[in-house]
Amino acid sequence: MASELNPYLNFAGNAREAMEFYQQVFGGDLSLTTFGEFGTDDPAVADQIMHGMLRTAGGHVLMASDMPPGMELRRGNAHSVCLSGDDADELRRWWRQLSAGGVVSMPLEMQMWGDEFGQCEDRFGTPWMVNISQSPT
Repeated sequence: MASELNPYLNFAGNAREAMEFYQQVFGGDLSLTTFGEFGTDDPAVADQIMHGMLRTAGGHVLMASDMPPGMELRRGNAHSVCLSGDDADELRRWWRQLSAGGVVSMPLEMQMWGDEFGQCEDRFGTPWMVNISQSPT
């Protein structure tokens, strides 16, 4: 197997809901494993996600987990998940779904570099960037 570089998101108890939402947005196969399945004896986290992976038909992989007990979730502006390509219909559909119920910091629109670009934070606090490359004329 070739090496892969995948975004890995952390959540404060709602990783299942977030990953099921991302599966609705992107499609694909979702696998979720709980802390309980890995043998935790703490009933407070037994149903939380220790590891989740969404693999889309297009080859995208998104992973996630709930923060384990004793670890603090800190949100910030040090990362974003970027979706880019030239399939404008697909990327606009993803943008609409990800930004719904979230916060748009930059609307998806033409930029000075010639592409459509937008930034938002979805309802789970995950920052997204969408860049639609324009076909050369």
